[in-house]
Amino acid sequence: MKDQTSKIIFAFGLIAIGVLGRFLPHLWNFTPIVAISLFAGVYLGKKYAVLVPLAAMLISDLFIGFYSAPIMISVYASFALVGLLGYFLRKHKSAETIIAASFISSTLFFLVTNWAVWQFGTMYSPSILGLWQSYLAGLPFYRNALLGDLFYTTSIFGAFEFARYLIAKKVLVISTLK
Repeated sequence: MKDQTSKIIFAFGLIAIGVLGRFLPHLWNFTPIVAISLFAGVYLGKKYAVLVPLAAMLISDLFIGFYSAPIMISVYASFALVGLLGYFLRKHKSAETIIAASFISSTLFFLVTNWAVWQFGTMYSPSILGLWQSYLAGLPFYRNALLGDLFYTTSIFGAFEFARYLIAKKVLVISTLK
């Protein structure tokens, strides 16, 4: 996407999807944040790849509530890394790489955030056993993240590519207001 105005409109739309996805009732970790991070990286560029998910998280956290700063930083950093992964994918974009990136992103988020809960929280002993327990306890959240990330990634990328296809075939005409 080359037009700066279009990028800004898409960025605000993605942020709105991210915020709404966190506000609407959902399974734990079944949110669109990974999908919008990947999408922003692939289609909007490096700056948006980081800013879009962080803005969605910050806006929603203003209402949902903040928590332990080190753990929160690990959550935000994970989403920023996912956005950068999306930016890397822009030259390697295919259905297979996008789906693989969704799985990789879920796993990255799981590994980083559960490590942070173990490292900076008080729920687990500061030992390898405590880290293992943190990862075991996080498995249901990981499953939900995998399902949610795959669902939202295929939905957002699929809808965008389908709209591009319809525009190319002149089935869908988008006009600008003058």
